[in-house]
Amino acid sequence: MTSADTVVQAKQSPVARIAASVGGGALRVVLILVGLLWLMPTAGLLLSSLRDPSEVDLSGWWKVFTDPGQLTFSGYDNLLGNQQITDSLWTTLAITVPATLLVVVIGALAGYAFAWMDFPGRDVWFLIVVGLLVVPIQVALIPVAKLFGEIGIFQTTTGVVLFHTAFGLPFAIFLLRNFFAEIPRELLEAARLDGAGELRLFLRVVMPLGGPAIASLGIFQFLWVWNDMLVALIFADSGNPPITVALQQQVRQFGNNIDILGPGAFVSMLIPLAVFFAFQRQFVAGVMAGAVK
Repeated sequence: MTSADTVVQAKQSPVARIAASVGGGALRVVLILVGLLWLMPTAGLLLSSLRDPSEVDLSGWWKVFTDPGQLTFSGYDNLLGNQQITDSLWTTLAITVPATLLVVVIGALAGYAFAWMDFPGRDVWFLIVVGLLVVPIQVALIPVAKLFGEIGIFQTTTGVVLFHTAFGLPFAIFLLRNFFAEIPRELLEAARLDGAGELRLFLRVVMPLGGPAIASLGIFQFLWVWNDMLVALIFADSGNPPITVALQQQVRQFGNNIDILGPGAFVSMLIPLAVFFAFQRQFVAGVMAGAVK
C-alpha cells in the first residue's frame, strides 16, 4: 500500500472503511435481505388477498407455500363486482391526478420566480412560504370546511383537490426554488442574450434541468394524496368516496370483510407502487441532486 492510499484510507469515514473491508458481495447480500424484509408485508397482503376468507381466519399467509391449492382469484372477482370499490378507484384518480399536476405546475412557476425573478418583497414572501411548512393540516380542517361550505364545494371532489393543492404548494415551492437556484446563472444569461424571454427560458432551460426534482415532487405528492384518508373522510362526497374511505366503510358495514378488503387494499397499493417504479430513476436523481458538487 502506497502512502497516498494510506492517506485516502485515513480520510474515509468509519462506515466507508467497514463497507470496503466487508466487500461488495457481502454488502449486496445484506441489501437484498433488507429489500426482501421491506417487501414482506406487500407479499403477505398479496397472498392473503388470493386466499379463501375461511383459510385466512385459520392460518397465516405463509401456509400457501405448503398448500398452494388455497390460492384463488375469487376475492378479485368479488372486488370487481363491488361497484362502490371500483367507483372509489376512479374517484381517487380524479382527486390525485389534478392535485398532483396543479402542485407541480404552480410550484415550478413559483419556484422559478423566487429563484430568478426580482419583485418587491420576494424574500419576505418566501419566508412566509417556508413558515407554512410547519402548519399542520388539522389546524385548517374546521376553517376550510366552513369556507368550502359557504362557497358550495364542501364534500365535493373539487374541494378535496383544492385542499391538497393548497397544502402541497409550500413544500413544492420550497423544494423547487432551492433546486432552480442551483442552476448556473451564466446559462440563464446566455439564453437571455439569445433573445429568450422569461416564459421561454422557463420552458426550454429550467424545466428540462429541473426534471429530476419535479419528478420527485410529483411522486411525493401523488403518494400523499392517494394514501390520504383524513382529508378525504371530511371533505370528500360520502356517496362517492376515494378508495381509502371506501375500504373503511366496508369494515364498518360488514365487519371483517376480508374478501373485499384484502384485494381492495392490494389494488390501492399497487398503483402508487407502479408510479414509483416507473419514475424511480428520476426520483433517485432528484433526491441526490445537489448532494455532489
